[in-house]
Amino acid sequence: MRVFITGASGFAGAHLVAACEAAGDEVIAAPSSAEADLRDPAVTRALIADARPEVVYHLAARAHVGKSWDDPVGTIEQNVLVAANVLEAVRQDAPDATVVSVGSGEEYGPPETVPTTEVHPLRPQNPYAVSKASGGLAARFYADAYGLRVIHARAFNHSGPGQEPIYAIAAFAQQIARGLDAGEDPIRIETGNADTRRDYTDVRDIVRAYRLLAAQGTPGEVYNVCSGVTRSARELVAGLAEIAGVAVDHVVDPARVRAHEVMEIRGDASKLEAATGWRPQIPLEQTLADALASFRAA
Repeated sequence: MRVFITGASGFAGAHLVAACEAAGDEVIAAPSSAEADLRDPAVTRALIADARPEVVYHLAARAHVGKSWDDPVGTIEQNVLVAANVLEAVRQDAPDATVVSVGSGEEYGPPETVPTTEVHPLRPQNPYAVSKASGGLAARFYADAYGLRVIHARAFNHSGPGQEPIYAIAAFAQQIARGLDAGEDPIRIETGNADTRRDYTDVRDIVRAYRLLAAQGTPGEVYNVCSGVTRSARELVAGLAEIAGVAVDHVVDPARVRAHEVMEIRGDASKLEAATGWRPQIPLEQTLADALASFRAA
């Protein structure tokens, strides 16, 4: 299978590349943004035409919720424009390809029902979520209007080895790793709101879902990719501390508390399971252990 991956050098993208290569796929990775600007439709079309893909995984995005508040226009412009350019390039130059458009559980905003299914109204509460909801609408439009094989995956929070420490689990793991190296006792851990709850899945399970959706998903449909289980930042810190065998001094840093924070985000992946048989296989404890190990080895 010839697959084209945008965002291949990113966290989830790198794990997807590894999974595709392990399965024997021929992987063509889109160049980094420094080498090829996917906001340019001509550049995007040339890459797709040259790749001749059977499957396109679109992961490239500005992907940090907190940072999206600092540059809302840039976040929305880049994420929406790149998504549209990828879809249009596929329409023009690879119309038989299957596209997995990667969105976010953030698209739903404050939940009216928990767990949240795919029919929940979209009320995005931050610039990143707005951009991902827009990308999802574009995916549905291209499927309905042009008959493209586009599937939109709303991925909830995910973590694992190799994640940047600007995200919760990686940030906590890095702080514990540094504390261990420095011989701190207890180790000081700074977090944002300690009681917000998020639905976490291991990144390796997430990319497995993307591959299954490419093979078995229904074009034009949206699928949640999530565990259906939430954890608070307080619980994540406690879990990492237990794995490391250390005591921690957990401090809430007001500078890390986000505006308009949704207190709980929990998804329902029943639709994905019914379509593909997917279920998370890697327990959160393993995700935490692997994240910590990756920082200890750095």
